[in-house]
Formats: sequence, structure tokens, C-alpha cells
Amino acid sequence: MIKISNYKIPLSKADMPLKELAAAKLNISVCDIIDVKYLKKSIDARKKNNILIVLTISVTVKNEKSVLIKFKGNPNISSYAEYKYQFPTAVSYPERPVVIGFGPAGMFAALILAKARLRPIILERGSSAEERKKAVDIFRITGKLDTENNIQFGEGGAGTFSDGKLNTGINDPRIKYVLETFADHGAPEDILYNAKPHIGTDYLINVVQNIRKSIEELGGEIKFGAKFTGLEYDNNNCLRTIYYTQNDIATSVKTSKCILAAGHSARDVFRLLKKENVTLTAKNFAMGLRIEHLQEDLDKCMYGLNAGNIHLPASDYKLAVHLPDGNSLYTFCMCPGGEVVASSSEEKRLVVNGMSCHARNGQNANSALLVGITPKMLQDSENNPLAGMLLQEKIEENAFIAGGLDYKAPVCLVGDFLEGKESDSFGKIKPTYIPGVQFSLPDNYLPEFMLKTLRQGIPAMGKKLSLFNDPEAILTGVESRSSSPVRILRNQFYQSVSISGLYPCGEGAGYAGGITSAAVDGIKCAEALIHSIN
Repeated sequence: MIKISNYKIPLSKADMPLKELAAAKLNISVCDIIDVKYLKKSIDARKKNNILIVLTISVTVKNEKSVLIKFKGNPNISSYAEYKYQFPTAVSYPERPVVIGFGPAGMFAALILAKARLRPIILERGSSAEERKKAVDIFRITGKLDTENNIQFGEGGAGTFSDGKLNTGINDPRIKYVLETFADHGAPEDILYNAKPHIGTDYLINVVQNIRKSIEELGGEIKFGAKFTGLEYDNNNCLRTIYYTQNDIATSVKTSKCILAAGHSARDVFRLLKKENVTLTAKNFAMGLRIEHLQEDLDKCMYGLNAGNIHLPASDYKLAVHLPDGNSLYTFCMCPGGEVVASSSEEKRLVVNGMSCHARNGQNANSALLVGITPKMLQDSENNPLAGMLLQEKIEENAFIAGGLDYKAPVCLVGDFLEGKESDSFGKIKPTYIPGVQFSLPDNYLPEFMLKTLRQGIPAMGKKLSLFNDPEAILTGVESRSSSPVRILRNQFYQSVSISGLYPCGEGAGYAGGITSAAVDGIKCAEALIHSIN
């Protein structure tokens, strides 16, 4: 195969068949092309009057050698071999490994273990995606929270209800397998090549159930409503037993291999591990607010007169500023055409997140607006690895109070926040958060260092993106679960430094930041587990 990279075409040629585009680039007849497919597709909108579609494509042609000779020395036309993930195989093993958590990390770990014929047992404290959606909808409509079955806990993990964004900062060949697995189980095929792939919550609810069915067909067993409650290890610090409750019945499973992928919101797990003297450490994390703009205004800002072109996706952005005092503010989990969603998992603690459906056709755009927090910024972080988690809890409790004690979210307008005054009405932008909102300044629930960073950082971001500090943009609090503030230390074999056979995994363990990187970490942990028994 031949790979054509960095192939820039104008919007006017967006409807041209891919074979014709490839033939034109290679200066051959369309008849000489056997097959062609996208490898990557992105938008270059730096020049609004000349927006380009940038392609990387693979082409199978007749007389490949002669074509490559013709373009010898051209870095954008080269030979290409498709990567295929090689599944690890396992010898016969008397015990069934356990996977705790069925988010992206646990799901892909379980899938690899199942393909190795190890028949994993998966413990998920929440319910199936279908039942979970019902609980999420009830909370949104009534404010009645199910603390074990919500946006944070349940089949698919937190990512199921946050757009299914798959772009990642890591570079690992396993990413291709992750994307292919999602596509094979019902995700849109464009995730295989879009530079910023996303599935959409509306698709993900079915996709994660289909992956679960594949695991079950391979001998895996998923136990929903199964909450991890403890572990037992021998005098040599080797894992022996995992304890859990299901239907209020205490249960255990004998195993010497367990992948712990509990997620960043499983605070009871962090406390349990600390009590069991499992080595934890505080790590960098971030907290902040959600900011909402009109998607139409953002499209005009990003695309100019081309806004509304059918070949352009709903526009997005990614911003970061480093301030003179050393603090940083950045955007994260940007949701074009999306909504701010109620994401609490604990009573009397308020949390928000963002999500979009696949079409991304909602009225507003929203993004997390996060203040970077290091362990050095926290009191007692050297002595208490849970210091960041305790700060999260305190801020969420304050936000719950600021919102009116009924899971309404505290909101204000950007202009009013910058002036330090409480808002009393909305402008052209209306909040998307359900069950409802209450006007309240972030000063009522955020610490001073975060407020200072936000008030300095938002105008600085406005210099990079003119729309950003629109006085009528809406700030909603509190975005506190963007990442785990805790890391469960593991060694080069992916096992806990404290307990042999325990594999801390994914975002909750402090080794990933998003769906794709968590899935890749799950695969790596499964590979390490399989290697340990071979």
C-alpha cells in the first residue's frame, strides 16, 4: 500500500470521490487504483478565507513499485504497512482473574483477558448502560440521586455520558485497536480517521453493551451492582482474595490476579486502599467550571464566512494560558453542540460535566475551564495522599450549598464574574444544565487561588479566541472530576508496589486521562497479567 500524507484540498473539492483525489495526487488513472481509504482527516481553519481539509489516505494500486519510484524523496508519499494488534495468548490457568470496574480501562482489560481464554470476572458497582441511563434521567428530572448508579458509576464508566471523545495526547499503536473495537461494536466508522474522533453518548450506550456481550461470548462474566469492599493478601504480600457486595450480600472470589480499574470517582476505594497500606501518592489534577457559548457564534469565530458549510464540523477549541504567578488555566473535554450535565455521585455534593450526542447539533458549546493543581499547593499532601480528594469533596459540598441544596448548579455570567458581582439574568445564552440553576458567584464555593487564576486566565484566553470572554457566556460549577488526584503506585510490571497480583489501572489509578488512554492502559495491564502467568 501507499500512504499519502498531508494532502490538502479546498472545501470546494470535499465531494470528490476519494479514488479521484488519490489518482490526481499520484498522477495515475482511477482504473489503476484497487482500493483507497481514509487514515486521517482534519480541518485547517487557520485562514478563514481558505479553509482546507487535510487528508492522510492509504491507496492500493497496480504497479506500486513504479508509482513509489516516481515519488522517491517525497516525504508525503511513501510505502505503508497496516498495523494489526497481536493478541497475547495465555497458558491454562486455574484461577479466573478479576477486573474491578467496567469503564474504558476495565472494559478493554477484560476484553483482552477474555480473548486469551482466561474467563475474567468483572465487578461493576453500577448497572448496565440501559438501566444506568434510566437512573441518570431520573436524577436530571427529579434531582433524586442514586449513589451507585449515575454518570460516574456503571457500564462504560464516566466516558459514556461525556460525549465519547477519543482524541488523546498519547502515542501508542494500540490506539488503532481501541478505535477499531469501538467501530466493530457499533460506533460510527469515521472515528477510525477523524483527527478528533468522538462517538457521542447516544451511540456509546449501545456500543458498551455490545462490547460486554463480546466479552460474555468469550467466557467473561460481568456482575452488575457488585461493589468492591476489600482484599486479602498473604504474608508475602501476594493477592489471595477479592471481597465485594452484591444485592446486600457479602461475597468473595479467590484470585491472585486482579486489575483494579475503579475510576476517578471511587473515593471509597482510595480510602480502603489507604487503610490496607497500599502505597498511594498525591498527583497533579485540576478543577474549575464549565463555560458555555452559543455554538453559532463559535462557528462564526472559527470559520468566518464559511460557517454553516456542510463539510465543516461543529467547531471546537483548545486553549491554555500560563500566568505570571506560575498558575495555569486550560480548557478540557470541549463539547461542541452539547450540554452541561449533572454528574454527582455522592449525596450533598454537586458536580458538573459536559456531553454531546454524535450529531453535536445542540445550541450551545461548552468546555471545562480548569485550574491546574499540584500537590505542593495542597495542605498536608506530603503526609496524606488523599489531600486532593478532600479538597474536591469540600468544594463540591460548597457548590451544593451555593446551588440551593437541591442539585441545582450555581451559575453566573462571565462579565459579572470578572467584575465580582452576582448575576441576576441571562443574556442571549441560556444554560443547558438540568435539573436547574441558581445564580451564585464561584467566590461562594471555590478557593481564592482558583478564583484568581480564573479571573486572570479568562481575559488572557479572550486574547487568543475573541469569543471566549464574551460577558454573556455562562460559567457553571463545579467541574471537579476531570482527573484523579491520587495515584496508586505500580512497578514496571504494572503491579502495585505493595501487593503482588494487584494491577492498578486507568484514570482512577492515575495512569490515564480520557477514554482512549484509559483503554490503552487497560490493554497494557491485561498484557502484563497474561505475561505473568506464562
